[in-house]
Amino acid sequence: MMKRIIFMALFGLASQQLVAQSNYDVSAIPAQLMEHASVVIRNEELTYEVKGIGSATQRYKTAVTIVNQSGEGRSDFYEYYDNFSSISNLKASIYDAQGKKIKDYRSSDFKDHSAVSDGSLYELSRIKYLEFRHTSFPYTIEYSYETDYNGIRSYPSWTATAGFGIAVEKSVYTFKIPKEFSFKYLKSNGLKTDSLLLKDKMEYKWSCQAIPALETEPLSTGLKTVNPWVTLAPNQFEYDNSTANIENWKNLGSWMFELSKNGQTLTEPAKAKVQNMIKSAGSAEEKVRLLYKYLQENTRYVGVQLGIGGYKPISAEKVSSVNYGDCKGLSNYMKSMLAEAGIKSDLVVIGNGMPSLNRKYASMNQANHMILCVPLGKDTTWLECTSNYNPAGFIGNNNSGRTVLLVTEDGGKLVETPGLKPESNYMKSTTNVVLNEEGSADIQIETKYGNAQYEDQLGMMLIEPVNQRKRIMNSFSIPNIEIKTLSYTQPDKTQPVINANIQLKSSQLLTQGGDKLFLTLNLLNRVENTLNTIEDRKTPFAVSYGYMDQDEVIYTLPKDFKVEFIPKDIVIDSEFGKYTATVVAKDNTLIYKRSILVTKKTYPAAKYNEYVAFRKKLYQADKQKTILAKI
Repeated sequence: MMKRIIFMALFGLASQQLVAQSNYDVSAIPAQLMEHASVVIRNEELTYEVKGIGSATQRYKTAVTIVNQSGEGRSDFYEYYDNFSSISNLKASIYDAQGKKIKDYRSSDFKDHSAVSDGSLYELSRIKYLEFRHTSFPYTIEYSYETDYNGIRSYPSWTATAGFGIAVEKSVYTFKIPKEFSFKYLKSNGLKTDSLLLKDKMEYKWSCQAIPALETEPLSTGLKTVNPWVTLAPNQFEYDNSTANIENWKNLGSWMFELSKNGQTLTEPAKAKVQNMIKSAGSAEEKVRLLYKYLQENTRYVGVQLGIGGYKPISAEKVSSVNYGDCKGLSNYMKSMLAEAGIKSDLVVIGNGMPSLNRKYASMNQANHMILCVPLGKDTTWLECTSNYNPAGFIGNNNSGRTVLLVTEDGGKLVETPGLKPESNYMKSTTNVVLNEEGSADIQIETKYGNAQYEDQLGMMLIEPVNQRKRIMNSFSIPNIEIKTLSYTQPDKTQPVINANIQLKSSQLLTQGGDKLFLTLNLLNRVENTLNTIEDRKTPFAVSYGYMDQDEVIYTLPKDFKVEFIPKDIVIDSEFGKYTATVVAKDNTLIYKRSILVTKKTYPAAKYNEYVAFRKKLYQADKQKTILAKI
């Protein structure tokens, strides 16, 4: 009888294992979830339990099926930690397509490396990771771990899918917090919040299931408009022996002001240096420019992310002595020099390349950068203190037109950084092309780039000439070219403008068809036809920034050439932008002018195919040809 009991127990255990393994049989995934999917999240369970104002435990478990090679980027486990967190109970397994377990991984299989980012000098971040590899698709990985926190700045967010090509069978986020604590959250429309009181804690739960994958959609602004998500933030926290109340932006700004205010003292020699630099300045604006120039020429960016140092600037005295700092340290140093010059300024918390701060929702994870605001009478100068090249007042496209937080002695104040209009993000090019009878040409190109387009070309100006030449050869569509001379310069350091001067020679610019010669008028700046229509697109889209391009190409023809055909003028006017192109024959010259103005705006998914049609019109317009013949 005992043998039979033991046998049945073992049989039951084996049956449970088989059932568990069969859960990961890929054939069990509903067909609608496999469509367009390179990854299927079979199950995801995230539990975050707040234990105190500065302590919490996170438990995470997931099973992910890698459907094909396109999904292999999701086959690795990695989790970051630092001096204020620790990871334990690491477990992992891998299963084949039928759900049969191939291998279990032990804690010793997980690698542990420093995760210091490029440009950082002080940083405590580390990473535990494991690379799952299997020779055939599909396969499933399963892993789990716990993270304990002894310092809290934010709570984890949750989203159904992290990208295109990812489907979800089931995902659950459970958030537990002492009932006397307050917090805030935002969620997607229609997402249900379940909550209940369990003893002394409130438990909140959000979940989703059967979320199909979406094919990649170009120019997308993200999946948050179509898939479930929730983001949470504490109202009070404790981190690295610092406590804060961040129920609103005013409080958050007050906390950051207190962190920085004792670090804005300069040494007497540093003060004397400031006074010497500004002694001949005739205005406050000139003082700002002189001190900003000194900052750019004498300091460099080095990241510092040590505990509260991720929020508290290095002292101005320290930056002055070592000549480096991160965005906070350099901005704080500049603020201190301006104060010595009698000019008030405010530190600014901003999300560089991120959306504007949500005016009704204060949290730490909406920003990643610090700049400086200098009010000057009726005008305000904004300074990007990490750049060694930006003119005073130019903070870059990723900082422009954003809602940001001024850190003042009266607390945080939400304001807007100035936006960049499409007309100010300009490219103006004049090209002179001298054709000879054999169809070769000497080409002189003079181009001026402003603001966001200046920023795009800044890297080109700074690289070595040999690399400049390589980029030109790869970017121009002019056939059979030879670069004669090439230069990128910033003639006025006070203006965000770069000039490019290029001399080329093309051995064959004309295309012959019978006794006719064909010349493509738009020599340099053509719109490529890279977008296709999408039926039933799901996500909104946007262009990266608004801009204006103006091109003029002057062709000087050989005396024995005549113009047989000139295309008509083109005007394409749309909500997405405006395009014009004209060509005029005068004596032995052809003058081609092209202008395009593109507006920055987010458009609904339903407008996408109209945008594709607009781009196709531009593509066709940029292919215009004139026909020449020999007399």
